[in-house]
Amino acid sequence: MNDTVEIAARPLILVRGFGGLDVSAEQSSAYQGYNDGTVYPGRRGDNYIYEGFLLRALKAERHRYTDATNVIGYYADDVGAPDDLDGFDPGDASGRVVIDPAIARRVLREAARGTIWVYRYYDLTPRSLATYGRQMVRLITLIRRALEKQEPGSFTGVDVVAHSMGGLVVREALLAMEADRAGSAQELVHKVVTLGTPHRGIAFQRLPDWLLRALPGAKEGADELSSFDPRSTRFLEVAKAFPVERILTVVGTNHKSYGVAGSSLLNRVSTLLDEGSLATNRSDGLVKQASAQLPGAPRTFVHKCHGGQDSLVTSREAYEITMRFLHGTHRIRLWLDEAKVQRGQDWFGRSEFYLGVTIKPRFVDFELFHQSSEAENCYGPFRDAALTDGPPDLATELSKPLADQGDATTGWAGANRLIWEGWVDGHQKPDTKAPGLVFRLDVSVTERDTRGVGFSDNVIFRKQYYVQAFPGTEPELFLHTGEQYVGGSQPPTRDQLAALAAEQESDAASAAVRHLERTSSGDWLFEVEGTGFEGILRVAIDRA
Repeated sequence: MNDTVEIAARPLILVRGFGGLDVSAEQSSAYQGYNDGTVYPGRRGDNYIYEGFLLRALKAERHRYTDATNVIGYYADDVGAPDDLDGFDPGDASGRVVIDPAIARRVLREAARGTIWVYRYYDLTPRSLATYGRQMVRLITLIRRALEKQEPGSFTGVDVVAHSMGGLVVREALLAMEADRAGSAQELVHKVVTLGTPHRGIAFQRLPDWLLRALPGAKEGADELSSFDPRSTRFLEVAKAFPVERILTVVGTNHKSYGVAGSSLLNRVSTLLDEGSLATNRSDGLVKQASAQLPGAPRTFVHKCHGGQDSLVTSREAYEITMRFLHGTHRIRLWLDEAKVQRGQDWFGRSEFYLGVTIKPRFVDFELFHQSSEAENCYGPFRDAALTDGPPDLATELSKPLADQGDATTGWAGANRLIWEGWVDGHQKPDTKAPGLVFRLDVSVTERDTRGVGFSDNVIFRKQYYVQAFPGTEPELFLHTGEQYVGGSQPPTRDQLAALAAEQESDAASAAVRHLERTSSGDWLFEVEGTGFEGILRVAIDRA
């Protein structure tokens, strides 16, 4: 298959985050921040300028979108329908969220399905999550009618990307759909990606009513502020309306680069209630990592801040991870099956161990998943050498209100010590000559002494591995300990790799490439080992 062939995508709706108490600037912003990107000086090619989510989607080679934002109008008061409806019903072109028949005729004539729509909810009144959610249902209904008009039977749901409070708007829309008709949410919406959404609230957002009323513009924005209440459990309602496995939560971890210093400081202070110390922040600067996730939903970590330059919404990571989730051909999962820490455990102190993995694809300078001591999101703490104790079940912990004392949300991503669950597009390769899909795994085990007798930042183990996958009807995996056979101008083919692995099989300890055997359960196992640690990781690849 030609890798540059364009595939018609589902309609994609972009939803912005909280605009503050005065939203006049947001109302004058054409694309609500999704046209902002980031420049990375000193790099070249695709790694130099990330042009922003919207423009990147419009320029994509395989899943190319067409801007349909002007097809829909958003108004504070009801508007009437024009005389020329071009086949639309009068109700579609009147109200507060309306079709513009003339623009629809011009824009949707050739690109009905692969369209991108910016939901301008700040143009609507009154300001409330209920209003935004209900009118988003209206938007999706109009998109469906517009597509069915062009291509009957083509509508299979919309995809949604939402930043920050935008994810709460999507939540209200899903609940409104379910209230209208059971099962309709999962028919109208295909998948959802949330970028730093405070699903469980803002840790420090516990302002008393009298203070809310005293803030300038609070009357208009009070409902939005109240949606950040960390005592609320409304996030649990989502699973009743929509399959949470179809919601990817992207969690930011770099609080240091967030421009609002006060928010980052308040998040650090909030850890006093959870850990009894100011040692950690565990946020993207505004939203706690524990709040940006939903129980039972897949998640990934990116080392970006909440907003601004090189953030969750303006960095390439958000776009690439989103497109893989929406259009990926395969789902990949990684587990820790066995582990043994072979050093550390201070005689006088009280040692805690943490396991972290960072996953990066070949050729491009971004990460699909990031864990590090700096990000404060490694799995742990563990106190036994086999890493079998540690925090409780993650979904159970995420089901509690954020305001509950304690934060034990650094447990495994899922059952059987699941580390990572991600999606890849087997057709999307920057270099078509390079065989297979290659991911670099940066595995680390660290230690800290909680009594202050020993060191707080020991590195027990750290090593990089390269997993090369050949998906298909008969998938194969190879494990590399270096880049010798995964780079260069003429990397080995699948058959050549198999021959190289067979030659090196007799000396597995020093082998540069190993052919991984598939287990009876259909997974692949491989060892990670070195000074201080040894373990066995397990990989599964399934059709998405």
